[in-house]
Amino acid sequence: MDAEKLRDLSQPMDVALLDATVAAFYGTGSKEQRTAADHILRDLQTNPDMWLQVVHVLSSTQSLNTKFFALQVLEGVIKYRWNALPVEQRDGMKNYISEVIVKLSSDEISFRRERLYVNKLNIILVQILKHEWPSRWRSFIPDLVAAAKTSETICENCMAILKLLSEEVFDFSRGEMTQQKIKELKQSLNSEFQLIHELCLYVLSASQRAELIRATLATLHAFLSWIPLGYIFESPLLERLLNFFHVPAYRNLTLQCLTEVAALSFGDFYNAEYVKMYAIFMVQLQNILPSNTNFVEAYANGTSEEQAFIQNLALFFTSFYKAHIRVLESSQENLNLLLVGLEYLINISYVDDTEVFKVCLDYWNSLVLELFEAHHNLDSPAGNMMGFQMPMLSGVGEGPASQLMQRRQLYAAPMSKLRQLMICRMAKPEEVLIVEDENGNIVRETMKDNDVLVQYKIMRETLIYLANLDHEDTEKQMLRKLSKQLNGEDWTWNNLNTLCWAIGSISGSMGEEQENRFLVMVIRDLLNLCEITKGKDNKAVIASNIMYVVGQYPRFLRAHWKFLKTVVNKLFEFMHETHPGVQDMACDTFLKIVQKCKRKFVIVQVGENEPFVSELLTTLPATIADLESHQIHSFYESVGNMIQAEPDPDKRTEYLQRLMELPNQKWAEIIGQARQSVDFLKDPDVIRAVLNILQTNTCVASSLGTYFLTQITLIFLDMLNVYRMYSELISTSIAQGGPYASRTSIVKLLRSVKRETLKLIETFLDKAEDQPHIGKQFVPPMMDPVLGDYARNLPDARESEVLSLFATIINKYKGAMLEDVPKIFEAVFQCTLEMITKNFEDYPEHRLKFFSLLRAIATHCFPALIRLSSEQLKLVMDSIIWAFRHTERNIAETGLNLLLEMLKNFQAPEFCNQFYRTYFLTIEQEIFAVLTDTFHKPGFKLHVLVLQHLFCMVESGLLTEPLWDVATVPYPYPNNGMFIQEYTIKLLSTSFPNMTAAEVTQFVKGLFESRADLPSFKNHIRDFLVQSKEFSAQDNKDLYAEEAAAQRERERQRMLSIPGLIAPNEIQDEMVDS
Repeated sequence: MDAEKLRDLSQPMDVALLDATVAAFYGTGSKEQRTAADHILRDLQTNPDMWLQVVHVLSSTQSLNTKFFALQVLEGVIKYRWNALPVEQRDGMKNYISEVIVKLSSDEISFRRERLYVNKLNIILVQILKHEWPSRWRSFIPDLVAAAKTSETICENCMAILKLLSEEVFDFSRGEMTQQKIKELKQSLNSEFQLIHELCLYVLSASQRAELIRATLATLHAFLSWIPLGYIFESPLLERLLNFFHVPAYRNLTLQCLTEVAALSFGDFYNAEYVKMYAIFMVQLQNILPSNTNFVEAYANGTSEEQAFIQNLALFFTSFYKAHIRVLESSQENLNLLLVGLEYLINISYVDDTEVFKVCLDYWNSLVLELFEAHHNLDSPAGNMMGFQMPMLSGVGEGPASQLMQRRQLYAAPMSKLRQLMICRMAKPEEVLIVEDENGNIVRETMKDNDVLVQYKIMRETLIYLANLDHEDTEKQMLRKLSKQLNGEDWTWNNLNTLCWAIGSISGSMGEEQENRFLVMVIRDLLNLCEITKGKDNKAVIASNIMYVVGQYPRFLRAHWKFLKTVVNKLFEFMHETHPGVQDMACDTFLKIVQKCKRKFVIVQVGENEPFVSELLTTLPATIADLESHQIHSFYESVGNMIQAEPDPDKRTEYLQRLMELPNQKWAEIIGQARQSVDFLKDPDVIRAVLNILQTNTCVASSLGTYFLTQITLIFLDMLNVYRMYSELISTSIAQGGPYASRTSIVKLLRSVKRETLKLIETFLDKAEDQPHIGKQFVPPMMDPVLGDYARNLPDARESEVLSLFATIINKYKGAMLEDVPKIFEAVFQCTLEMITKNFEDYPEHRLKFFSLLRAIATHCFPALIRLSSEQLKLVMDSIIWAFRHTERNIAETGLNLLLEMLKNFQAPEFCNQFYRTYFLTIEQEIFAVLTDTFHKPGFKLHVLVLQHLFCMVESGLLTEPLWDVATVPYPYPNNGMFIQEYTIKLLSTSFPNMTAAEVTQFVKGLFESRADLPSFKNHIRDFLVQSKEFSAQDNKDLYAEEAAAQRERERQRMLSIPGLIAPNEIQDEMVDS
């Protein structure tokens, strides 16, 4: 093939041949030709001499793709090899690129025609600048400005170059350049800005050319966020910008520039200028777009330019108010303009566009929080001086309290409109499962939309602050909107939804009295609405809203039995409603309400003959008649919660018997049939019935805990027999049917029964209170049917739940299980390890559960590990190292936690020498390996703890024997500390050849010095990671995960202090419903 000639770079390249090869790669040739071209182009790209041909190629070819290929080669050289090139080569390339840019941009026709090429050349030039300027190319900015003045097209391109430069230095420099270099470039841009500033002003005053003005405004937009403020306020720049604002062609760019200026905030020095700017802006804006414009329609029918204008307007107002709203509050005249601006922003907030709404919502949240905190802090003396010494409207009282009251009055009208906005646009909470699809049908939600949930969280918070600022107005607006739903004046699905979501989301923010009064009206109206409205879809929407609202107010329901009973009976009604989503939501809400009000259902209420739970159990078969099996399980769990609240043991047992009557009847029937003929159990319908009964039992066990004992005793031994039989069936199927048998539906079904059996036992033992006799009763009978079965099975038929069941048992009964650990070990250890150490992918469930079991043994039954033979212990240690090397975060963390347990337990003097002599160096080496690769960042905190333990151990004097191998190390070290120091220095020097010996030595010494102080030990390691270049230019937030968690906890404490901010179902309140 001719193209092979291209590989010879000793003479000038045949550009026509290169053109043909690039064209073949981009798809003009056959598949074979494309593959061949791809190989040649890749080889050329990696050839270190190829870049010397770039100038020759660029000047000879007409093909844009070939030019881009040549520039790609050049870009690689600039990024990675530029500083190593000889000066003349660097200068030659620099001059060539500059000349081509000037030549192409000097006349209109070539500039427009070669636009893509010029843009790429500009990027290359800026990459060169990052190395050359300022030290080796001092005259760059003066040269550029001089060139710009020679022609308008060159000037337009110079603006593009300046914009790129500003973005590279200020926006994208992190991780690309060293801190020192970034600082140097920023200083250079700042000191040379005078020339750029003059050029921009000159263009804006003298040019008539639209493209040039737009390019200049775009460049200014990039520069405005960092230039010294004097250039903005002490020159005609701001005035020029405001003059351009009313010209439609430049409106959006100008508005973006003004937004950058508005966002700047450096003390009060330029306050007067900001007020003046805002005043001129508002006058111009009212001419362009009067404040009474219908923004929703304007946006919906506008061109993309007009839509962008409304979005930019939102950004301008929010940026200005965040930085300078206080200045506008200081005089009556400015106040009026401020209120007009807020009116604009509220109107824009109604626009049906997620991005626009996010911008507005973000600001409303911060403004309302600020108003609320001032009002909240006034109650505590510390809050009095919250920086409110400001010239407010004169004449009304003095002191912070009266100033705050004035400020609240000032914002009362906008805040009232804001409440209306929040109620109209409330986002959907997670609990609501019934939605309108794009065809206007009411359906069950299929996927959670995370964006909506985030938006709901911010809106809920904002509405709670608004409610706390004025409860009366909030209540009045909500009830007024609700009455319009009832009389049909304002009835739509969306209006009712947003209103009810808003009502539900302010739960907890009102005082109890007011909340009671408010809710009596709301629930009554909603129940009425449900009665008078016709149509299945309408009823489904109303039902979903009733359920959401009542689920949010447990305090009210606990205090009002009649309402609670009505609501629960209404939920039972909804359980017969077959509209998608309604039954699910009814079962979810029932569970939520019962968990918060369970005591109310087991006492005899005034005017009733028996507790509600007893009445419910009588009608239970009818209530659940229309529910699907997963809904029935949820229903049983709810009733289990009620029974759990009954203090009298006899009644409790009686209720449980009545609750389990249906499943137990069915179970007895199946077992009876099976005694006559075992084959009966092989029927798929019977297997499904068994599964369903077990699932029902698991749900009740999870809510009843210890009190489930009588029920599980009833079915336990039969259940183990079914387990054993199904297990044998699975093994024969897999043995006969080969690897695919495990995927057949019958085997999957049989395995589900085995898993559910294990889950039921685990749930019961986990929830049951710590009573050793329960363990003694249930563990021995399981040894063979469960553990023996696990060992006997083929790998594909082993259930990972066996591992988690025994982990739960050991965590629960701790040392009492010591005698059984060898049996557990024998049954699961060797065979599970063989399954999971072949690679990092197979059997993911077994992995995590296996290490959890090991950790339970290490924590509670450590003596059992000491009795292991050295081969077995080595297996355990190898598996731990293998676990923390895993890139799956949970497995690695379990492995590291297990390792820490082992290290602590093996500190005891009788075995620490032997253990640490065998494993110290291996562990240290392996931990450094995962600490310094970038796949295990989430384990950082635990890696640090392991290293700290090792270094403290070496210096503690507990290790009395040498850690080095006396036979092979001729030089006797004075102590283990010296040996480990030298070993670590060697280890790190070989792993990081890019670090000097001095740096490594200093790091290792630092580790020993800071070993007793965890925070400084951790920071020392963080610095090393950044220094070793392993972690530069990446997302390093995992290294700071602990600090972030502490910050989240502080935020939660703050939220707890504000009424309603944490939803009632997230607060663990003990039942105060006696």
